[in-house]
Amino acid sequence: MSRNSKRSKLQSEAYTFEMEECKITPKIERQTSAEYASNMDTAHYVTLDNVPSNQNNVGHGVLAQTCKKQICSGMSLWAKTQLLPPEYLKQIETIYATKFPIEVRHYFAEWIEEQPWSQVDETNSQHEQYAVTLLVSLLQLIQQKSDELPTTGDYFLLKLRFQNVIDQLRETYEPSPLAFVKTVKSCLTLEESLVNQAENPSLVIEDPTVQQLATNKQISKDIDTLQTWTSVTDTDIKQLQDKQEALIIHWKNSPNITAQLGNALNQLQQKLEFAKTQIQQWQQGGDNQHELEKLRNEKEELMNKEKEISAQQKNVQTELSAKAQEVMELRSTLLNKYKKSFLFLEDVQKKVIDVELIAWKRKQQLSGNGAPIEEKLLDRLQSWSESLAEIIWKSRQQILQFEVLRTRLPLNTSTENQSDILPDLNQKITALLSSLVTSTFVVEHQPPQVLKKESRFTAKIRLLVGGKLNIHMNPPTVKASIISEEQARGLLKSDVTAKDADSGDILNKEGTMEYHDGKGELSIQFRNMQLKKIKRADKKGTEAVTEEKFCILFQSDFQLGINGELMFQVWTLSLPVVVTVHGNQECNALATVLWDNQFAEPGRTPFQVPSQVSWTLMSQLLNTKFQAVTGKGLCPENLNYLASKVFGGNNKTDEYSKHNINWSLFNKDTLPGRSFTFWEWFYAVMRLTKDHLKSLWCDKTIIGFVSKQQAQEWLQMRPVGTFLCRFSDSELGGVTIAWSAEDPKSPGERQVWNLAPYGTKEINIRTLADRIKDLPQLTHLFPDIPKDQAFSKYYTTDTLPDIKDPEGYIKTHLINTLTTPGAAPMNYDNPSTPQAIYNGPDSPASIYSQPISTPGSNVTSTNNNLMDLGAIAEASEDDMLDAFISLDYNADNLNDMSLMEILPSMMANN
Repeated sequence: MSRNSKRSKLQSEAYTFEMEECKITPKIERQTSAEYASNMDTAHYVTLDNVPSNQNNVGHGVLAQTCKKQICSGMSLWAKTQLLPPEYLKQIETIYATKFPIEVRHYFAEWIEEQPWSQVDETNSQHEQYAVTLLVSLLQLIQQKSDELPTTGDYFLLKLRFQNVIDQLRETYEPSPLAFVKTVKSCLTLEESLVNQAENPSLVIEDPTVQQLATNKQISKDIDTLQTWTSVTDTDIKQLQDKQEALIIHWKNSPNITAQLGNALNQLQQKLEFAKTQIQQWQQGGDNQHELEKLRNEKEELMNKEKEISAQQKNVQTELSAKAQEVMELRSTLLNKYKKSFLFLEDVQKKVIDVELIAWKRKQQLSGNGAPIEEKLLDRLQSWSESLAEIIWKSRQQILQFEVLRTRLPLNTSTENQSDILPDLNQKITALLSSLVTSTFVVEHQPPQVLKKESRFTAKIRLLVGGKLNIHMNPPTVKASIISEEQARGLLKSDVTAKDADSGDILNKEGTMEYHDGKGELSIQFRNMQLKKIKRADKKGTEAVTEEKFCILFQSDFQLGINGELMFQVWTLSLPVVVTVHGNQECNALATVLWDNQFAEPGRTPFQVPSQVSWTLMSQLLNTKFQAVTGKGLCPENLNYLASKVFGGNNKTDEYSKHNINWSLFNKDTLPGRSFTFWEWFYAVMRLTKDHLKSLWCDKTIIGFVSKQQAQEWLQMRPVGTFLCRFSDSELGGVTIAWSAEDPKSPGERQVWNLAPYGTKEINIRTLADRIKDLPQLTHLFPDIPKDQAFSKYYTTDTLPDIKDPEGYIKTHLINTLTTPGAAPMNYDNPSTPQAIYNGPDSPASIYSQPISTPGSNVTSTNNNLMDLGAIAEASEDDMLDAFISLDYNADNLNDMSLMEILPSMMANN
């Protein structure tokens, strides 16, 4: 049987479709991973055994274990999900409605749960190819299943749906395959959380994503309810207007009607009196009974008409009173509706402004430290804010209309006077609108928090309610200024004069907001601001200039309504910024910013932060920043090592979570025996990793955060040639290589050696991977990975010209070498002696190590530089010429010779 036939047979057996109202249910059949892999085409089953797992992928790391548990239990995660109670299924529906086609999750549940999602780091660009493979595999499976379905009957609809899903997945995720992995992992994690919660009712699972989805859904539902209520009250106010107008007409016409009825009644009464007189006369004569009977009938008829007109007179007043009562009842009912609607509206606005918008600002603040933030979050807040603005504006207009109606027809009843909440309601609804408008004037894109003087910087301000309130019809002007911490405090104390204060001069600080039809947003992008001058405050004790905080104040004013009935003065503050004048201040300035972003408390006085925090909180900061900068975060072992660096002690046993770290330990006090602080050391490591070691760090070929002692303990237990890369403890921004070698003085015993650290200069000359390739003493990456297997994809190709360059010279390239530890001293007269190629004036790659300890003791190394700057400075012209001649340069090429190539020979001759 061919592979494709076997795959089709397996899929046909694995899925049994039952049609019921266009719903198809897969038959649940479990297989082990091995069985499934043996039957599936290799193009559809992705193996990532060599892909490093993301140890910091909180919430997703349990997926691999989940699949194993499900195989043992005989029931897949999706099968368990389908058995959830209705309230949980609604959440599942919400999750997949916004993230991933639920049909794909349903029909391809087996394949989805078999894939090693947890091993793919969606934040690592090097894993993008694996993400592409997963996406392509799923698309192929969907296409195959679509091809297998018949084109007749109800299956035709499913076939069309599959094609639509393929198009949707391609359009959404082909440009960003890592987003596809992130989405699937998120869905599976949320699914698992709900299943665990349903199976363990006593277990409270607080999944922030599930909670946020539920919150979003509730807010949207509440806004829909408010919009319905506003529509109902709009109908009610129109009905009230109709009823009131009818009452006014009736009231205006009632005097005329009453007068007409009175005249008619007077005429009837006159006729009745005449009829009574005639009857009396005929009764006295007694001659004609017929005429007498006729008069009596006329009298009866006149009396009936008299009663009818009298009744009509009473009905006019009764109907007028009834209409007035109806209007009063409508007014009372409508007022109660407005009161109820306002309370609900106030509550929903608090959720949006005081909770969700504040949460967004907090996330934006943490994103300054590298934490991820949802791109569409502000758009969702704008949608809610615009809906609220529209509801408030309509409600306010209705209340104003209500007040006009009541003014036109005052009904001075005790009931209405006692329940007159209209003035207070009008005031509150206006205050609600004011709060919404001023709160939604936000800094969408923050200016750089480490702000260098004379450097160009940008910022973006958005008014979330600008579109719905037609503010863009007369777009406002926004002004920016830089203010100090003290001035920010004064501004928050409602000191109006603080708005005119500044602590520096900014160029290009004013602009007009623009309305973007496509995005539906009113915003302004400051693209070319520049800080020209800064006024610093007096220093507080030992406070450095890199600890002084400023912020950018953005302010504007505009009018709303007919003839500008409402005037708004809005302003907002940026996150704190630290102003520098030189690049060497960036490290310490960034420390101030990171501490402020991470540990700022809600409702604080600008810009107060706690003087100390727990190590647990600090470790979150370090992990977040390191992951944002380098692509991979810090594992618990890394964090334990960092804690031991700060606090000292044994990082194996100390429980650092109970420790507190203060600002001085973080970035004021130098580390023991060093000339730099903990943050300066960490910052240098982070920069080195970002600029030169990012791929190696993400691929876990660099352990990095491990002490020299720990590295020695590990390597002494490994075969000769085993090595690891760690960050230097003694130098800023250095990476060193420690390796296990045989002690030449004690055969069979091992010594651990450490190369002098490589810094930015050295790695710029030759990469770390190439330096490792150059050294035959290094054979296996700890614990036992062959060197070339770990580093070969990072090697650069050293190419030499076949003959000569256009000038007739043969080009050279640099190679990293060292002498074997413990061997005889370097002898440059002996061609067989390994040579160290000089790579720069302070290059540690041009050293060799010799042990200075006795066997069995802690191994240290002495670094003897073949050259130093002092020797270079003392070299004479004759020395230079001798070195030049020893390299066989032609005398006429003196200007073209490389100083880096002649110095080793020069120093050897000396």
